[in-house]
Amino acid sequence: MKKVIPAYLRVLIIFFAVFIAMEYFIDSGDRPAFIKYPMMMVFLGVFLFLLIAIEIVVSAIDNVTYHLLTEEQKTKLEEVKSVTIQDSEWYKTIMQKLTKTVPIEDEGQLLLDHDYDGIKELNNNLPPWWVYLFYGTIAFAAIYLIRFEIMDGDTQEMELKKEMTQAKIDVAEYMKTAPDMTDEKSVVLLTDAPSLAEGKVIFTTNCVACHRPDGGGSIGPNLTDNQWILGGGIKEIFHTLMNGGRDGKGMISWKGTLKPKEMQKVASYVLSLQGSNPKDAKPSEGEVWIDPTAIKTDTIVTPKTDSTQVK
Repeated sequence: MKKVIPAYLRVLIIFFAVFIAMEYFIDSGDRPAFIKYPMMMVFLGVFLFLLIAIEIVVSAIDNVTYHLLTEEQKTKLEEVKSVTIQDSEWYKTIMQKLTKTVPIEDEGQLLLDHDYDGIKELNNNLPPWWVYLFYGTIAFAAIYLIRFEIMDGDTQEMELKKEMTQAKIDVAEYMKTAPDMTDEKSVVLLTDAPSLAEGKVIFTTNCVACHRPDGGGSIGPNLTDNQWILGGGIKEIFHTLMNGGRDGKGMISWKGTLKPKEMQKVASYVLSLQGSNPKDAKPSEGEVWIDPTAIKTDTIVTPKTDSTQVK
C-alpha cells in the first residue's frame, strides 16, 4: 500500500474516513458534529497531527534504510521498484517544503561540536509542518479564550440546557396537532360531519350494548340529557373514555382498544346527542353539568339620574 498510494493521499484518506465515521455515528442534530462538539475538532486536529508525524517518521526510516544498503542492493531495489508518484519532482518539492530535510550526504554541515562517547548531534531545525501546527494550536487557544472566557460563549452544558428547553417547546407544539397524541389537555370538540360520522361508527361498534344505539341508556347512563355522573364536557368525556368510569361499577378504560383520536371523535359524537330526547330513555343520573370555563358576565345597567334639580 505504501508504494501504491503516496503518503499525502494516505493521510487524507485515513483522516476523512475517520471524520466521516464520526459524523455518521455521532448524533448532532442539524449541525455538523465537529461544530456542535468542540472536543471533536480537537481530537481531529490531534489525529491529523499524529498521522502526519507517523508518515514523516516512516519516510525518514525508509530513507535511512535505503542509504544503508550497498550499491548492489540499491541497484536491485531500483530494478524491481515501480515508478510511483513519490518519485515525481513536484512531490519531492512539496515534501522538501514541509520538512526542510537535509540530504544525508550533507549532514556533516549540521554536526555540533560536542559529542558524547562518539555520538554526535545534528543541529536540525524544526520541520515547518510541525511549526505551523504549533502556531495553529496557539491560534486555537486564543480564539477559544476569547470566545468562551471573554465573550461568554455557550459551554456544552449551556447548549444542552437550551436544546432541552427548545425540545420541550417543539414537543408541545407537535402534541397540539399530532393525530394520535391527543390528551385530556389538548382535546377539543369536533363538529365537522366526517368526524361525527366516524364517531358514530365507533359508538355503534363499542358502546350500544350499554348505552343503546340512540344513546338513551341501558346498563349505562342516558347520554342525551344534561345530567352527568363524571362531567359532560369534551375533556371530561375523553377522560372517562381514557381512564374508565367509577371503580367497580363504571365503564372500562378504552385506551387499550381505541386510539386517542378515535376517543375524541366518539366523545364529540356523544355530545352531538344532547337534547335528542330518544323514546323510553333511561332516567337521568348525576348532576346537571355546567362548563366551568364558560364565564357569564352579568351586565348591570345603572339608570341615569338627572342631577339638575328644579327649584
